[in-house]
Amino acid sequence: MKQFVIIGNSAAGIAAVEAIRKRDKESKVIIISDEEYNSYCRCLISYYLAGDVRKDKILYRPEAFYKENNIELLLNKKAARVDPKKNRIICEDKTQINYDALLIATGASPKFPTMPGIKKRGVFGFRALKDIKDIEEVLPITKTVCVLGGGLIGLKAACALKKRNIEVKVIIKSNQVLSQVLDFTGAEFVQKRLEVNGIEVILGRDVAEVIGNGDIKAVKLDSGKAQATSLIIVGKGVSPNIDLIKDTDIKINEGIIANNLMQTNMPNIYTAGDVSESFDAALEVYSMNALWPIAIEQGRLAGANMTGENIIYEGSLSMNSLEFFGLPAISLGIFKSINPADYEEIKIIDPKANIYKKLILKDNYLKGAVLIGDINKSGLYLRLIREKIDVSTFKDKLLEENFGFPDIMDHRREKIYV
Repeated sequence: MKQFVIIGNSAAGIAAVEAIRKRDKESKVIIISDEEYNSYCRCLISYYLAGDVRKDKILYRPEAFYKENNIELLLNKKAARVDPKKNRIICEDKTQINYDALLIATGASPKFPTMPGIKKRGVFGFRALKDIKDIEEVLPITKTVCVLGGGLIGLKAACALKKRNIEVKVIIKSNQVLSQVLDFTGAEFVQKRLEVNGIEVILGRDVAEVIGNGDIKAVKLDSGKAQATSLIIVGKGVSPNIDLIKDTDIKINEGIIANNLMQTNMPNIYTAGDVSESFDAALEVYSMNALWPIAIEQGRLAGANMTGENIIYEGSLSMNSLEFFGLPAISLGIFKSINPADYEEIKIIDPKANIYKKLILKDNYLKGAVLIGDINKSGLYLRLIREKIDVSTFKDKLLEENFGFPDIMDHRREKIYV
């Protein structure tokens, strides 16, 4: 009987547990989490802050799940170091946990910029349920919020706070919102929707200093102008939580490098989710894709392989689905041409109807898509990208209203589900 240890109690970790228990009912399974809560949906915390969902509705798995699956859940316990040579984990409280197979699914943490005043009371990340609790404590005395960064996390926080009748300003260093998710044209559609709904977007500016004696009074921009605020949310991306393996022989780049079995270079150590770096099926290079559905897929496959399976991971694919004030948007795979000479783009732009559709192709294979306003065919385009289907015989139909799954039936291939 083996001892499986999983560091991380979110999407990847839970998916791995379920895959393990599907194949092995008897071995011991331990989950280590540095949070105080049972597993919850991180992607729903903005809706919780907005008041759109109750706290009990963001739970990913109920407390009974752990008992039913005979899982030893260790909450409020931080894994400080992995010792691959002795197959053990050393925790921050000095306790040690041995393993036969280990999954590192430690996720990622918000990136905080280095600047004067960034550690003042009232500066928060937006990643965990604890962040929401801390933000809510100061909301009663908050009139204006500055969100640093125009990525998906920052904009979700901005929309949530606007729904709480807080004045919101989003300060973005680049020349567009969602620069890691949408192309410039798509971003303009989203920015307009944000501004129409009362969110101020400041482009091409960065924050140089947080001003205040103890509490926050304002932020000073790199232009020298000050913006009054009493609360700051940092949404400038995330960094993978890799400190626990930095002094080991486990290979890392930006994240922990995973092979096509979701193994590290140590055969009995696996990795999945936002901490892992794996093959990107669209870019065809190793990449970080810190997304909830990808974490689930990787965790499920890693868990299966920890039990002795040899299921091949075909690679991650960037998939971003968002909706701001009723405007839906999706980007898949490559959302802007890295080298325009190598790619073909086909588009539909209809600003009056709030419709924007762009497909990116290379050598008659769909590599990416941006859909705003009308996202009905996103699943179809995702299949074309994932299954590497040659679209040459129906390329001129891809953006037609009547194009659908029957048009690609003869080109499909079966997917292995784990």
